Amino acid sequence: MSETPETMRERLLAAALGHVPFDGWSEATFQAACKDAGVAPALARAVLPRGAVDLARAYHTAGDAAMVDRLQVANLGAMRFRDRIAAAVRYRLEVADREAVRRGTALFALPQHAAEGAKAIWGTADLIWETLGDRSDDINWYTKRMTLSGVYASTVLFWLGDETPGAEATWAFLDRRIEDVMRIETAKAKVKDGPVLSKLFAGPMWLMGKVHAPKPLPEGMPGVLNRGDRT
Repeated sequence: MSETPETMRERLLAAALGHVPFDGWSEATFQAACKDAGVAPALARAVLPRGAVDLARAYHTAGDAAMVDRLQVANLGAMRFRDRIAAAVRYRLEVADREAVRRGTALFALPQHAAEGAKAIWGTADLIWETLGDRSDDINWYTKRMTLSGVYASTVLFWLGDETPGAEATWAFLDRRIEDVMRIETAKAKVKDGPVLSKLFAGPMWLMGKVHAPKPLPEGMPGVLNRGDRT
């Protein structure tokens, strides 16, 4: 039975990880992965058209999937919602290899790959909210993901330089960042519920009320899904 593209991608990624600490997510790593996995480079390009860039994205996607698996079996019921978010970000980092992430950060900091890096971070934030049961369908869908993307990205950068035992400083940093976000949410609620501020911002709030979350395209329709397209 012929190998599926997904299985081949997984084999190539596993082979690449041993080379990433030395060569980064580079063409050299891609070629070495092809050799180690016994896959012809031309065939590997069929499942990873951009070579090392697609390998790096596959690594990020695999980390997201591992985070979701852990969230789904974790006992989060007794936690405050902010603590559930913190747990999700922590789980995401705990399943990652620091050097692979460091090299990926360098790759996606390049101007030609910056949009791909931003897409990866947004996808992680989206997955966290979806897994935790977010059902927002208005502008909050965007603001939640935007703020969590900022929290996640800054926490990753802090984590990469953290040398404390068990990354304790990173988790403290994460808690502070989430506390900042919660203050923003509290301020938004005061604007919405306050008798004076609600009238003052009635126009902008009405306009924002017209914004809705993106909808997936019907099954089989051409195009790119706004939600769920994380490959």
